Amino acid sequence: EVHLVESGGGSVQTGGSLRLSCAVSGYSYWRSCMAWFRQAPGKEREGIAAITPIGGVAYYDDSVEGRFTISQDNSKISVYLQMNSLKPEDTGMYYCAAASGGGCPPFVALNYKYWGQGTQVSVSS
Repeated sequence: EVHLVESGGGSVQTGGSLRLSCAVSGYSYWRSCMAWFRQAPGKEREGIAAITPIGGVAYYDDSVEGRFTISQDNSKISVYLQMNSLKPEDTGMYYCAAASGGGCPPFVALNYKYWGQGTQVSVSS
C-alpha cells in the first residue's frame, strides 16, 4: 500500500518562505507523476505543481508560477515544494498526490490516485 506523508507546513508572514516535503513509501519501483494540491477553507482543492518522474519536467498553476518550485529526490522517493514570496491567499491545507502513471495529468483531483493527509500553511498579512 502506498503512503504519502507531508511535512514542513507552518505559519509565516507575507513574503516569507516554507519548504514542504512529501515522503513516499510502499512502492518498490517509483515511476509516477507527483503533484501538490492545496485547499483553502470553503474552496475546492486545486492543483498547483506537478513533476514527471523521468526528466523532472515541472508544471505550475499560474497562481504560483515564479514563486514556487517543485523538485524530487528519486533516491529517497520524496518530492518537495519550495514556496517563496508567500501571500495570504496561499493559506490552506497542502496535499501531496501521486498519479497512477508517469505522465502528469491535468490538475484535477480525480486524476490522482494516492494522497497524503495534508500539512497546513498559514500566511498572515
